[in-house]
Amino acid sequence: MRRRRLALAVLSALLILGGSSTAGTLPAAATGLPAESPEPASDGLVTAMRRDLGLTREQAETRIAAERTAAALAPRVRRTAGNAYGGSWFDAEKGRLTVALTPEASTHTRRAIEASGAEVRTARYSARRLDAVKARIDRLSAPTGVSGWHVDPKAGTIVVDVVRGERSDNGVRHFVSQARTTGPVTVRSVASAPRTFAAGTVGGDPYYTGNVRCSIGFSVYGGFVTAGHCGRPGAGVSGWDGSYIGTFQGSSFPDNDYAWVGVGSGWWTVPVVLGWGTVSDQLVRGSAVAPVGSSVCRSGSTSHWHCGTVLATNETVNYSQGAVHQLTKTSVCAEPGDSGGSFITGDQAQGVTSGGWGNCAGGGETWFQPVNEILNRYGLTLHTYTG
Repeated sequence: MRRRRLALAVLSALLILGGSSTAGTLPAAATGLPAESPEPASDGLVTAMRRDLGLTREQAETRIAAERTAAALAPRVRRTAGNAYGGSWFDAEKGRLTVALTPEASTHTRRAIEASGAEVRTARYSARRLDAVKARIDRLSAPTGVSGWHVDPKAGTIVVDVVRGERSDNGVRHFVSQARTTGPVTVRSVASAPRTFAAGTVGGDPYYTGNVRCSIGFSVYGGFVTAGHCGRPGAGVSGWDGSYIGTFQGSSFPDNDYAWVGVGSGWWTVPVVLGWGTVSDQLVRGSAVAPVGSSVCRSGSTSHWHCGTVLATNETVNYSQGAVHQLTKTSVCAEPGDSGGSFITGDQAQGVTSGGWGNCAGGGETWFQPVNEILNRYGLTLHTYTG
């Protein structure tokens, strides 16, 4: 199975390298319109969305196209809204972007955003104010019974997640009380606390550092990005076949959960996310951010390929090792060994797997560190296919 996957990756590399003499790259900070592609998604991606999201083929293809439009529109409407911007999300039922605007938004602004194809709702608080409230909560010390917190633009509040059965804990009650003094806060019960998805050496996966097994995220020029909890700077990395790949060049965990590994010793990078035989290998064409409500799929070395939706962005997750900020929350399942793996919407890279709760037999939630943040932090360039 490994040899077959490697052969597929090598074949993809040969096709990419020989496909066009004018192929270029997308700068690390570029997050605008996604590059044009002949089709919205491969058959394998559509098949996975049908399985995990309960869609028909037509519904999956329609949703992918609508999400591509919403992702391109989101940064433009935010600029148009200015200080009146209250957040935005993808409405899967209506198939378009919804934008929240505070009452101070002018009639001209509302009409301009509606004319762009987005739906407008009224927000009590601006995104700037909600972000400021979350930043104040980030400075609090959270007990383990608090699993995380994020801005919910639909509800216009900060949602604080508390592990079911822990709400009466004195530390939790004190944290929630302090959080409520900072601004609008809603408390929600969740099934379990999140954990990272690194694993001991059990074989059959893309890379190892020490006795920890993790998953490759996305290729960048000179290496690949992955999760920070998988290794520290200077730590050596070996591949699925035991051969030496390179070393961690940068890593941060907790506070952040990102890292990048420099590749050498005969290894090379290609803009491909493995489908593990479940779906076709996916080409990476950019890193346009998918709005809340969009579909997203994950590739990992343990549970392979699964899909779900983006539930929240800029969430602070309180792992047992410490809080990690600016994570994106999804309904996708994951398991130990999937850490660092790829989150992708269509052909647009989204981020690398950080952690979560549950598993792919019973379901759960998983968070990822956005890929553009990693690229900007280390000055890396995403390896993309532009054919």
